[in-house]
Amino acid sequence: MIKSIINELRISFIATVCLAVLLCGIYPALVWAVAQGLFHSQANGSLVSVKGQVIGSSLLAQRFAGPRYFHPRPSAAGDGYDAANSGGSNLGPTSQKLIAVVKERAIAYRTENNLAPGVVIPVDAVTASASGLDPHVSVPNAFLQARRVAEARGLNEEAVRRSIAAHTEGRDLGILGEPRVNILMLNLDLDGKG
Repeated sequence: MIKSIINELRISFIATVCLAVLLCGIYPALVWAVAQGLFHSQANGSLVSVKGQVIGSSLLAQRFAGPRYFHPRPSAAGDGYDAANSGGSNLGPTSQKLIAVVKERAIAYRTENNLAPGVVIPVDAVTASASGLDPHVSVPNAFLQARRVAEARGLNEEAVRRSIAAHTEGRDLGILGEPRVNILMLNLDLDGKG
């Protein structure tokens, strides 16, 4: 009986050590090596650098203030665009708090972009994404901001619209999601134009 228990403990110990080496050492090292070799930028956070200085990630939204910049969708992540506190508001469509916040955001968006009362505001302009850190806005949202940005930068609105078109990403795999515009990359492009 004791010999059987000792044998079972020995087998359990060997299995635990082997699985620990495989799952806590070999497998993570293999995944890291493949990621670094095939997807180096993505594995390291898709960081964006300007003149050797990291200014953001193409995968995370960040706050852009002022009329010169395209603004991302609202954020519910921490104190706004806080990657350490990523998350949505968890408010449902019948929440009176969400309805009030969306109404306030719609008024602010309409005022900021000098939109007529009948202009339909895209839903992503007044609601946060599930993570609160979505770096993209819809194409209609970007186009509604184009006039404000063009005027603030002293650019031709058509030139700004061409920049939007140049930074529009298509559907993933050609069928998933909607076309979208990465705000960080668009704003950097416009900063480079003057």
